[in-house]
Amino acid sequence: MRTSAVDHPADVPRGRKAGREELSLVETIVGWRGSLRGILSQVQAVAPTNTTVLLGGETGTGKEVIARAIHELSPRRGRNLVKVNCAAMPAGLLETELFGHEHGAFTGAINSHVGRFALADHGTLFLDEIGDMPLELQPKMLRVLQEREFEAVGSTSSTQVDVRVVAATNRDLREMVRDREFREDLYYRLDAFPIVLPPLRERKADIPEFVQYFVHEFASSMEKTIEIIPEKTMRMLVEHAWPGNIRELQNYVARGVILSNNGVFDPPPPERCDQEPPEIANPTLEDKVRHEILAACQRANWKLGGPRGAAARLGLKRTTLFYKMKRFGIAPPPRPPA
Repeated sequence: MRTSAVDHPADVPRGRKAGREELSLVETIVGWRGSLRGILSQVQAVAPTNTTVLLGGETGTGKEVIARAIHELSPRRGRNLVKVNCAAMPAGLLETELFGHEHGAFTGAINSHVGRFALADHGTLFLDEIGDMPLELQPKMLRVLQEREFEAVGSTSSTQVDVRVVAATNRDLREMVRDREFREDLYYRLDAFPIVLPPLRERKADIPEFVQYFVHEFASSMEKTIEIIPEKTMRMLVEHAWPGNIRELQNYVARGVILSNNGVFDPPPPERCDQEPPEIANPTLEDKVRHEILAACQRANWKLGGPRGAAARLGLKRTTLFYKMKRFGIAPPPRPPA
């Protein structure tokens, strides 16, 4: 594939000396030769330990990829890597999802349920969006991190587990602690080894490598041949702000591959998603409501739930927001094909 040149230095990330298996994994992470080199040195240093890791950074910066690397470079790589999104379910359901429940623990609990902590025993548990964990559940989380034991919902006996926790958030937990939205003791337990991933706008040198990688992956999955990425196109992509970070770039490249023909990657210019939706001349009341909903969704990076999601920004219940989005034909940007 012909495109702008990308540096490929032969040296490996500094830090603990990498074996062939470890280096092979690092080489699969796009951008490791650029600004991620320091990040991956930290990953290689902390991976062999049992230390809890807290991944910070904006939405779409690749925190799940780094969590997987920590697991795969650790002695636990032969066991489960279990993932939970703390923002994706209400407090009651999140508790049973994490810790399980016994038969008859509550109405509808027909069978016992094994929680994610038990599934991750001797492995790694990745807690995404940890900043959205409800306050009432945080003491139980603190206990399992400190004592390595928990009780399933409805159980009177404790279960011992050996789980390495990697947590991730796009929120400022220190500010949440000051605002009493997050427990201070839990924050310091999670913050044993913090790693902050930089946004894509601070990693412009990595964008050509990301573009080449995504073009190749999507072209292969769609059975298309794309051999050329014009330098003009690459410059345009490097100069764009990418407020949605790597995820936005990935979605954009997927659409570009679909629209490209004759072996040339020829996408339309990326939209300025960081700007407010354009004003409408003589708007109706429905136009104004739609404008406010769309603006709130864009400012929240299309995260609808949680304390800083679009629903909270609008003062609506999440179910009400879903209904209004459907009514006004508002939908998040399409995700790339699997």
